[in-house]
Amino acid sequence: MLAAKKSSGCRLEGKRIVFDGISKIIACQVVIEELLPLLPEGVDYETLDLGLHVNPDKLRTTLQEKIDASGKETGAILLGYGLCSRAVVGLHSEKCSLVVPCVDDCIGIFLGSREAYLKQLKAEPGTYYLTKGWIEAGDNLFGDHNRMMERYGPEQAEALIKRMLQNYTRLVFINTGKHKVQHYREYSERTASRYGLRFQEILGATTLVEKMVNGPWDEDFVVVPPSQTISYEAFYESPIWTRPVQNDRS
Repeated sequence: MLAAKKSSGCRLEGKRIVFDGISKIIACQVVIEELLPLLPEGVDYETLDLGLHVNPDKLRTTLQEKIDASGKETGAILLGYGLCSRAVVGLHSEKCSLVVPCVDDCIGIFLGSREAYLKQLKAEPGTYYLTKGWIEAGDNLFGDHNRMMERYGPEQAEALIKRMLQNYTRLVFINTGKHKVQHYREYSERTASRYGLRFQEILGATTLVEKMVNGPWDEDFVVVPPSQTISYEAFYESPIWTRPVQNDRS
């Protein structure tokens, strides 16, 4: 973790950087709906389209534009993203600190930590994840089905999706516990059955989402002071990424 500058609106408590408050949140549309119930009144936030993930370079450019246009003079800009195919690498702010969860992508946020995600990955690598937000946005392989049908016809579209799923064995619906999910659970179950995947519902964890809003921004986060840049090394050299995954005790 980098040292904090006095101009960043933060202070040091031991080895931990403590900020006086969030000046702005910029988040993916599926992450912001988990953050909104926790936000203090008056916190400025901006939502970006989920489809930007398709092109990490475009996502990076858009994030930097939003950071530059924020007009914030002090405090921290919280990014509701993970590393996301390195889309956050290279981001910087001249006057604010940047804070981003130290996870690979949004799955780790919904499961509560990178460790929780890695345990799932180790247990069953061929897993496709869905949440309420991903289903609503339609920006997933199954949401593309209708568009593929229009372009290729129903039979070829179905064959293409099955080909893209050939290395998957499980479909997981992450229930974050904050929404009525029966409709989304049923959709996930039907989708899994349709494509021959084993369905499983996993209860997500609010641990990381709550820490994003309320702190502490500890080793679960990459914290970059003003005028410094988010680097890939800040992720893969962090304790969270270098720590071996522990098996759950029975």
